[in-house]
Amino acid sequence: MKKFYFFDFDGTLTHKDTMFLFLRFASPSKYRFQYLKHIPLFILVKLKLIDAAQVKKSFISSLLKGKTQEFIERKSQAFFAEYYPSLIRERALDFIQKIDREKTDSYLVTASLDIWVKPFAEEFKMNLISTEAYFKDGVFTGEFKTPNCNGREKVTRIKAQIQGKKYDKTIAFGDTSGDKPMLQWANESYFRFFH
Repeated sequence: MKKFYFFDFDGTLTHKDTMFLFLRFASPSKYRFQYLKHIPLFILVKLKLIDAAQVKKSFISSLLKGKTQEFIERKSQAFFAEYYPSLIRERALDFIQKIDREKTDSYLVTASLDIWVKPFAEEFKMNLISTEAYFKDGVFTGEFKTPNCNGREKVTRIKAQIQGKKYDKTIAFGDTSGDKPMLQWANESYFRFFH
């Protein structure tokens, strides 16, 4: 029996959101100023008065735009070295380590940027489905190459990835409303399973 696992990343497998953590790690000198500048926008997002994806793009761009891909990848590896495995929930880590790779394909499905999640996906031996950063001539443009991988977009991206692959069962893990469409789509789903 062939199974597909789909794991949300932030909050589901991790103790905290990785975007703020990574951005502060990658750009400590500018972080505080840009964070304070974006607070009114973060509040509007919470009140659902503004598109979260736009605010996310603005915040990430304010700190990483113009940085080379090499610099960002180096920071991502250093971030991973600093926060793995302490950032990951113990129950989640235990579960992932026991996955039968012969009978299971696993996917990390996250709204976070591929930039900093990739080392975690590689460590977990998982395929990565994420919001992708757009680089031009080896430099981050501040734009995203794909739509924000959240909500319905998660299901759209999953379907595109698994098209034509044979499997008997899909199992999803999530922890917020942004995971609901993925949880509803899967044959079996677990909400806050590792909490």
